[in-house]
Amino acid sequence: MSNVERQKLLRQILWDYSIPCEEAEAVLTGEKESVGHLNREMLFIKIIESYSWFTILQILTPNEINQLLTKKVISKLRSPSLRKKYEFVKQRLQQTLPAAG
Repeated sequence: MSNVERQKLLRQILWDYSIPCEEAEAVLTGEKESVGHLNREMLFIKIIESYSWFTILQILTPNEINQLLTKKVISKLRSPSLRKKYEFVKQRLQQTLPAAG
């Protein structure tokens, strides 16, 4: 995915914030702690509540998703069906990705 396409997707989830996409991108990549009141976890939640799994895979790598997809994040998802879906995703990622360390 090109940087322009990635920024377009970020702009779509940040439509109600006056936050530059470049700054949101810096938070998502870990270069910045937060932008406005949004931190990396909150941006990730907005992404997984807004986009399909295949779009998410274009924005973040499986390793990044595995790192960000914590029990805490899953518990904050609004929809019970999304919580169930991402509990399964987390389990599968842990089975398929090499252990860190």
